[in-house]
Amino acid sequence: MHITTLQDLRALYAPARERSVKKQMSSLDVHATRFIGLSPLVVVASAGMDAAAGLLDASPRGGAPGFVKVLDAHTLLIPDAPGNNRLDSLENIVLTGHTGLLFLLPGVDETLRVNGTAVLSTSAEDIARCTDEKRAPKLVIRVTVQAAYLHCAKALMRSSLWSHEAQVSRNVMPSMGEMMKDQIGGDIPAETQEQMLARYAQDL
Repeated sequence: MHITTLQDLRALYAPARERSVKKQMSSLDVHATRFIGLSPLVVVASAGMDAAAGLLDASPRGGAPGFVKVLDAHTLLIPDAPGNNRLDSLENIVLTGHTGLLFLLPGVDETLRVNGTAVLSTSAEDIARCTDEKRAPKLVIRVTVQAAYLHCAKALMRSSLWSHEAQVSRNVMPSMGEMMKDQIGGDIPAETQEQMLARYAQDL
């Protein structure tokens, strides 16, 4: 049996609490700005023109705390760093002009959600703002904030994500290269974890 209507969905749950509804802001306040300034990781969500066909994407973007720049209460800049060149998120933003962001802060179980419109900027000013000692990005995701709110801690508390006891050894899984060799086959080299880290170090 599947849920096919919003009425059926809502029938399973109590109404949202008043503070859960009221916490959504249309701009970044001092706390959201501080959270973003301390965050080294944001998950960028996007959808293509035909989301029902599966053109959805969620992509982690990382950097030193403050790598996402807050220009003002309504504007964020996310520098694009070297990756796999699939460009799923970037292509979706070109097509639809929207994104959803989830900022994480190590040791803090609350997260920050930001939704808004987005464009891919190559303006010299935006590039300069996001240039660091390692590189100038090819482009910057410029986000205009439409909604921002703190997300409660329950998910991260349940996962024990930041707990030392919850950490697993990297060797519980094969290296990414070894897994891709199994998945793709052919002439894909079974790159070891050490080889992968050495390759990554060239453009982190």
